[in-house]
Amino acid sequence: MDKRIIQEYMKKANPWWDENFKTLNLDYKSRDVYKEIARHLPIRLIIALTGLRRVGKTTIMTRLIVQKIAEGFDKRHILYFSFDEFSEERIMDLLDIYGEIFGKLDRSAKYVIVLDEIQRVKNWSEQLKAAYDLYPNIKLIISGSESLFIREKSRESLAGRIFEFKVNPLTFKEFLSFKGAKIDNLFLQREEILKNLRQFLLTNGFPEIIDYNEDDARKYIREGIIDKVIYSDSVQVFEVKDPALMKSIFDVIYNDPGQMIEIQGLAKELGISRRILSNYLGYLEEAFLIKKLYNFSKNARKTQRRLKRFYSTMINPLLLDSSFPKLFEQFVAIQLNAEFFWRDVFKNEVDIVKIDPLTAIEVKAGEVREKDLESLKKFISKFKPKDAFVLSYDLEKVVGGIKVIPFYKYLLK
Repeated sequence: MDKRIIQEYMKKANPWWDENFKTLNLDYKSRDVYKEIARHLPIRLIIALTGLRRVGKTTIMTRLIVQKIAEGFDKRHILYFSFDEFSEERIMDLLDIYGEIFGKLDRSAKYVIVLDEIQRVKNWSEQLKAAYDLYPNIKLIISGSESLFIREKSRESLAGRIFEFKVNPLTFKEFLSFKGAKIDNLFLQREEILKNLRQFLLTNGFPEIIDYNEDDARKYIREGIIDKVIYSDSVQVFEVKDPALMKSIFDVIYNDPGQMIEIQGLAKELGISRRILSNYLGYLEEAFLIKKLYNFSKNARKTQRRLKRFYSTMINPLLLDSSFPKLFEQFVAIQLNAEFFWRDVFKNEVDIVKIDPLTAIEVKAGEVREKDLESLKKFISKFKPKDAFVLSYDLEKVVGGIKVIPFYKYLLK
């Protein structure tokens, strides 16, 4: 691409280069992950932000730039560049073009180089490694809408050079903060919390749409997130040959979250090979569209071999009224970043198993009866977890010696 076009883009994307620049008009609300990311700013290693589209990665990177400027860092030594429409450009060439604006990069001077949507660049990890090794005083901050380490080659190229942070949609706690709901008394604000839960489930914690109505939120998520990841990003990043098939596989999980998938059976149902289905499930997971839970066992090999449970990372608002218990379980699993469930050969099941310390959690949207807790009691007897309880929608009591806790008392503590 014409060098002048790139320089004009750089000028527009970096308003702090203007000598009359005072501050960015940034309506920034604090995210829990920001403090951890900012803590690594003084360290030379690359900061990498990954996560779904529109979760706020660019906002966080802009906030990091604002922080550096506030600390007195040379504004013209900060470069922001997005590869969204410049995927053919090479990183070292960009640094040369940037150097031509202010003079050749001084290897002894400090710079902050922020590269957005880097996954669009072919062989980005090798290029990044070259820049990192050549310029020891450059702080590199990068982002990607998919896991940046989906290929072992990328991981090996940057081993020991990078910190990766996953930026998720807002947690329910963050959502309440973004909405301006200051929760300081769970008892008195119970109705406000429960009312906000429905809006959270409709918008899935995407910062831009926390006040959208149901129709607009559904359109945003379907067209702006799901379809773009499947029909655009996955084709480019994963070289998916049949995005329509990938969408069909996603919809199986999106429309029925929490199901255990038997690969051979679903592959036969879809008329595809087991290998293709496994690959596409892997792509969906790496693109952060689905989440896989393993069946807990003290034997790691058994855990890997057993059936897995799949959730979409976004709740389908069309199911809110017809399948709320299922969506409530999905909501809790996502909020707790669950990795395991438990199911034995007798079909006893526990919804979520947390490790270190071992904790068993059952999720119930409705009434909780003692007979509903037989599986949980079997898990307790077999594995002796440090804690075991039920997360409910709005019940608080003890059933058969097991605590039932409203979800908000656990998530908002």
